Amino acid sequence: MINDIMDLHTHTLASGHAYNTLYEMVHSAAAKGVKLLGVTEHAPKIPGACHPFYFINFKVVPRELSGIRLMLGCELNILDYQGTIDLKERYLKGLDYAIASIHEPCYTCGTTAQNTDAYLGAMKNPYVQIIGHPDDSRFPVDYETLVCGAREHHVLLEVNASSLHPASSRQNARENYIRMLELCSRYRVPVILDSDAHCETDVGNHRRALTLLEELAFPEELVVNGSLEQAAQFLPCLRNMLDAGGPRP
Repeated sequence: MINDIMDLHTHTLASGHAYNTLYEMVHSAAAKGVKLLGVTEHAPKIPGACHPFYFINFKVVPRELSGIRLMLGCELNILDYQGTIDLKERYLKGLDYAIASIHEPCYTCGTTAQNTDAYLGAMKNPYVQIIGHPDDSRFPVDYETLVCGAREHHVLLEVNASSLHPASSRQNARENYIRMLELCSRYRVPVILDSDAHCETDVGNHRRALTLLEELAFPEELVVNGSLEQAAQFLPCLRNMLDAGGPRP
């Protein structure tokens, strides 16, 4: 059974289409035994998302609340086939980490090769540590190239529990994840499980993702959710937090 102590893809009211405050999400995480919570508001190209100025004031928020570690990042939008993202460097510098994702309102689907290039371009950005929900058949990708790119650029691929919800708008997520995870197992590429919670009830809810990994007998050592130290190999800010001391689960 995979030990699961973190959730690094969640949203608050600031994202425009989520339903709880930062402190409500933190309290929910603490009640569920989550040890590390990441809040990643949508970047500005998503309709209703926060202004870029939101991302330059994270210094005022404590990084430990209600007994859990807190990281504040952004879910960036991939905009084109070169992997351009929608925050300028002055804002990226203020993030603890970043997820880069393809979202329908912000990206025009290309060929499989073009969509794959979009992800690879985002991976090359030094501010991007996670590729979010690369699972939607509306934006087909070459999964072998994607997985090998993640290994080359030292980026985590996300298994998004929200994508596996029966009501998700993302298409064929289960089938696409099976393909991606088989390749991750073959090439020894780590993944991260995330809830993509837009409501406090879903914080830390990786049940659908965990069930899929167990069905596939996916190697536990390739899932970073069970170890802050393993996740820190991909997240420099987390490494700095751990180096600064304090209790570890």
